[in-house]
Amino acid sequence: MNLSEQIKSDINENPIILFMKGTKDMPMCGFSNQVVQILNHYGVNYKDVNVLTDPEIRVKLSEQSGWPTIPQLFVKGKLIGGADIAMELHQNGELLDILDISEN
Repeated sequence: MNLSEQIKSDINENPIILFMKGTKDMPMCGFSNQVVQILNHYGVNYKDVNVLTDPEIRVKLSEQSGWPTIPQLFVKGKLIGGADIAMELHQNGELLDILDISEN
């Protein structure tokens, strides 16, 4: 399985997945940390993928998603967005509804 296939597989097999700089236990940038804090606030289970372990992950991920920046949050195989969008959805109450979908 090549890297593009692995990324696709990870996105499809995990109801909530966050591609980020660092890990959920040790975020390595403020934007990644912001999304981790939001997800932790809701107490949801999610997979984290550290894009810093292989620069190619970031390239292949952005090719697939069409989104140029990290972090990238996916729920049920759908790109939700980065830190700014996650924060906006959190503040207006929509993120909880999106995350609830992942449990069905």
